[in-house]
Amino acid sequence: MRSMHHARGICESFLPGLLDKLELIPLAEREAPGSPALDHFRACGGPGLVIPKTYQGGGADPLQALAVVRAVGAVSPSLAVATTMHHFSVATLFTLADSVKSSGMEWALLEGIAEQRLLVASGFAEGRPGQGILAPTVQARPVDGGYLVSGSKKPCSLSASMDLLTASVALPTEGDGTELAVLLLPRLTEGISVHPFWKSWALAGAESDEVRLSHVFVDEQLLMRTAAADPGELDELQTVGFLWFELLISACYLGAVSALVERALARERGSVPERAALATRLEAAQLLLENVARMLRDGETGNEALAKTLVARYAVQDALGDAVPRAVEMLGGMAFVTSSEVAYLAAVSHALAFHPPSRASFAAPFLEHVAGQPLRLA
Repeated sequence: MRSMHHARGICESFLPGLLDKLELIPLAEREAPGSPALDHFRACGGPGLVIPKTYQGGGADPLQALAVVRAVGAVSPSLAVATTMHHFSVATLFTLADSVKSSGMEWALLEGIAEQRLLVASGFAEGRPGQGILAPTVQARPVDGGYLVSGSKKPCSLSASMDLLTASVALPTEGDGTELAVLLLPRLTEGISVHPFWKSWALAGAESDEVRLSHVFVDEQLLMRTAAADPGELDELQTVGFLWFELLISACYLGAVSALVERALARERGSVPERAALATRLEAAQLLLENVARMLRDGETGNEALAKTLVARYAVQDALGDAVPRAVEMLGGMAFVTSSEVAYLAAVSHALAFHPPSRASFAAPFLEHVAGQPLRLA
C-alpha cells in the first residue's frame, strides 16, 4: 500500500533500523511479555521521537509521528501502544515547555529523556474530565518540602521498562477543594511498585500492569500545577495531551489493521471492487488522522479541535471495525488456520474501542457541542 510505504519510509528516517530488527523477531515473541521490541525501540532512538531538536530529540511533528506509529503498529501493535503512552506524555510536556519551566518542575529530568533514551510511563487517567483525561488517579497529603502521594494506575503501559512515571495528582486546597497537578518521578523512587494486572494474551508486550504509589514523597520541584478550567472542560495541558493521545492511539490500530489489509490485497483474493473498498476504508482513516495531526502541528489545540479530534477517532474506529472482518474473510480459512497472526491482528484491532473516552460518554456532550455549546466531557 502506498500510504504504508510512505509510513515505513518516515519511520526509517527517524528510527533507522527499527522495523528491520522487529521483523526478525516472530510476531508471537514481539507481542509477549519481556519482548526485545522495547530494547530495539530504545536503541534506535525512539524515546526522543517527538521531542524538539532544541532538546536533543528527533523533532518529529504530529504528521511524522502519525506515520511512525502506524508503521510500528503494523509490525508490533504492543510496541506501538506502549510507546504511544510515552510519546503523548512527552509531547504534551514539551509542547508546553515554557509553562513547564516557569512552573518550577525539574526540567533536567525532561532534558534527559532524549539524551539518555529514557522511557516515560503515563499514569494519567486518560479519560473523564471533571473527571478528565488527567483526572487524578493518586491523592496527595502535604508534608514539609512537598507531598506524600498514594494511589494506583491500572493498566499502566511500560510498567516494567519505564525510567520515569508521569501522573496526575489531586493536591488539597483550602476547605475541601483540590487542584490538579502533574508529577514526574524516577522509577526507582521509594514507594513505587509494579503488580500483575494484564491477563490477556492480546497486547501483552505493552507491559500494561498496575503501578502503585504508596506514600511516595514528591518534592515541589517534581510537580507542575495546571490551570483551572470550567467544569467539564479541559485545561490547555489536558487538551494538548488528549489530542496527542487520540491521534497516536488511533494510529496504533490503523497500523495493525493495515498489516491485515496488506496481506489481503497482496493475495488478490476477492473481487477488484471488494479490494478497492477495503483499501478505501484504510485510506479514509489515514486522511482523518492526518487532519488531526495538521491541527496539532498548526497550534489548533482548543475546545473545537478537541471535538474534531474525537469525531475523527470514532470515524477511524468505525472504518477499522468494518475493514477487519472483510480482510479476514478475504484472506480465507486456510490463512486463518495455518497461522495465528491473522487471528491475533484481528483480535488486537478491537482494542481501540476500549481507550477513553467511551463512545457512550461522548454522545450527549457531542450533541450539545453540535448545538453550539463547548464540548464538556462527562
